Amino acid sequence: MTVDEKVLKALKAAITYMENSILALNKKDENSFDDNIWHVAAELEYALFAFSITFQNETNVSKWKPNPEFKKLDTNSVMAEVRNLLNKAEKYMTNQKLLDSYKNAYIARHYVLKVQEDLAKKKREAFKKK
Repeated sequence: MTVDEKVLKALKAAITYMENSILALNKKDENSFDDNIWHVAAELEYALFAFSITFQNETNVSKWKPNPEFKKLDTNSVMAEVRNLLNKAEKYMTNQKLLDSYKNAYIARHYVLKVQEDLAKKKREAFKKK
């Protein structure tokens, strides 16, 4: 299996976990949501690692910033944006536009990390209340 095929497989897995996390969020199943978001992040980390090897010293990823307005939105809106970014990354990957795919996956990861930070914060606050 080539690196490109592995990246595409990771992106598809991330999309599947993203769909599952959205379903869990709608059902208010926090444990399932947390677990699926963790898997999305893991698949994205794997894909980004493979991209970083492919594009060594060719890109300046620090220029790729998530939209700052999304940091202020609710989890549902952020999840919709992550889904959109993952779908774009998969589409670009299948069309051999690797750099565009890398960029979308990179930004999606930032949003997923924001969701994970918010989850951790809610859990800490709930624990303090006990």
